[in-house]
This record gives sequence, structure tokens and C-alpha cells, in this order.
Amino acid sequence: MKGLKLLALSAFSASFLSFTPIHKKYIVVDAGHGGNDMGTVYGKFSEKEITVNIAKEIQKLNENQDQYEVILTRDSDSYPTLQERTAMINKLNPEMVISLHMNMGPEKETSKQGTEVYIQNTENSKKLAEKISKKFDVHKIEERNLHMLRETKAPAVLVELGFMNNTKDRDYVTSEQGQKEIAQKFTEIIREY
Repeated sequence: MKGLKLLALSAFSASFLSFTPIHKKYIVVDAGHGGNDMGTVYGKFSEKEITVNIAKEIQKLNENQDQYEVILTRDSDSYPTLQERTAMINKLNPEMVISLHMNMGPEKETSKQGTEVYIQNTENSKKLAEKISKKFDVHKIEERNLHMLRETKAPAVLVELGFMNNTKDRDYVTSEQGQKEIAQKFTEIIREY
């Protein structure tokens, strides 16, 4: 009889625990600019459209797994202020924050190309930047006093994906294939973190 009660208790515990929701971790992807803030613009291309397209692709690639949830600071042509973005991020307390941007040099066409990563003065931000540098052609990792980095409590990086006024970078980040490849690289970084 004692064994039967123990078996029943074990079966109840196993079924109860299998329905207990798993606490998901959050990853925040910030699509820079938006709304009236176009960011950098080159011809018909704007930073705000490039960053939101890539952010939505990152979220899409990560929707069918149960380890974490990718949250976007914006998924449309809206402009949450920097204060609203960091307040939302700090409330969520995510594992990491990746803020997506595009670079632009002062000249009409620049020979500068590649990714630049700006970091917080924390070990976890530096580790995240190092992981990014293994997937992207990163030319610079540098600590910066930017609102998104300074006011975010979670490990955060701000990633300049390339130069809008460099033909090679621009053609890549504005193409559907390039955006999907960038999103896939970030998905790999998130999964390895």
C-alpha cells in the first residue's frame, strides 16, 4: 500500500511538473531609429527600414524554440524614445540587448566598410562583442557613452552593421539574402551565448 501511494505521488508530481511553465529568458533586439527619425539615408534606403527588417527576421528565426524569447523594441515604423526603450529593457531584465544600426561616413562614397561594435564597460558586453566579431567582419570594438549602452542594465552592444555610403555594405544589408544572413548570424550568437 505504501508503495502504491508513493507511485501515485510520483505520477502526480511528474504530471504536475510537466505542466509548470518554463521561465523563458528574454533577448532584446533594438531596431535603431524609426518613425520620423530615418537614421542614415542613402538614396531610397534608410537605416530605420534596414534595422527593423533585420530585427523582425531575427525574431522570426527564433520563434520556434523554448529557451528564450526575442523581444523587439519596435516591429513597425514607430519611434519609441531612447528613454522608453531603455525603460522597457530594464523592466524585462533580458540576458542581452543588441541594438542594430547603420554607419555613414561624411563623404558621398566611402572606402570604409564592415561592422563596428560599441560596448558597455562590462565583461558580459565585451564577451558579447567578441562573439559578434567571430561571425561578422568587425573592424572596431570600442566602449562608448551612448544612451542605449549607458542606461541599459543588461549586457548590451550597439552594432553598426556596415556603411550606408559604401556600395558593397549597402548592397549587402539592403538585399533580402543579406538581411537573412545577418539575422542568421545573430541567431547563432544568441544560441551560443
